[in-house]
Amino acid sequence: MGRWQDRFSLAGRRAVVTGATKGIGAEIVRVFLDAGADVAGVGRDTAGFEELQKAAKEAGRDFLAIEAELATVEGAQKAAREALAHFGGVDILVNNAAVALLDPILKAKVSDWDLTMAVNLRAPFLMAQILAPGMIERRMGKIINISSQTGVIALEDHAAYASSKAALNALTKSMTAEWARYNVQINAICPTVVMTPMGKRAWSAPEKRDPMLARTPAGRFGEPIEIADCALYLASPASDLINGTTIMIEGGYTAL
Repeated sequence: MGRWQDRFSLAGRRAVVTGATKGIGAEIVRVFLDAGADVAGVGRDTAGFEELQKAAKEAGRDFLAIEAELATVEGAQKAAREALAHFGGVDILVNNAAVALLDPILKAKVSDWDLTMAVNLRAPFLMAQILAPGMIERRMGKIINISSQTGVIALEDHAAYASSKAALNALTKSMTAEWARYNVQINAICPTVVMTPMGKRAWSAPEKRDPMLARTPAGRFGEPIEIADCALYLASPASDLINGTTIMIEGGYTAL
């Protein structure tokens, strides 16, 4: 089976990461570049693209910046097609882009619900529709859906977000049912709160943070690198027998 470094290597692989310019997505891009992949990052933050271009240059890899609005059908399809045109094929798709518009159910707006479903669920579906056929033809591919622990358990004010992530977990299993026979592995990562700038802003208030930590056996939230390292494992040959799973990275919250 070769050296362990080879089993975790992404050398020669071509990856697409959505929501690539900030937080978890940016960390995944950097880890993939360091592991030897060429990466197309989908996002909207020019400064974030510039930082990732620098990281790619340092790693000696190719980075393609794709600006797209994943809330629209056309934007998601455009992003996938630009990556295909640039690389000629895509081996790894990471559906990371998401929106979290939080409200109690009785106050939630239909427009927020529709936007959440468009970005968090429809965009991964559309990206996979375009990129999976090449994986199937080559009989090799990885699709990693960045979900959430709220796709498995409930949190107040998260109805739209949790529903979109639970559906993304179900989509992960449906993709597995249809594509595993072609040596395409599809898995979901379900993190707890992650200490990105957005996570820090949303969960810094003690009255919100402390009850959540009190229910988490590890007593802390996650860091972006912990999600990126799991994505690297799922993108690498080391995980070739793992398919259709939802991997919890939440400090034991759902174990109790």
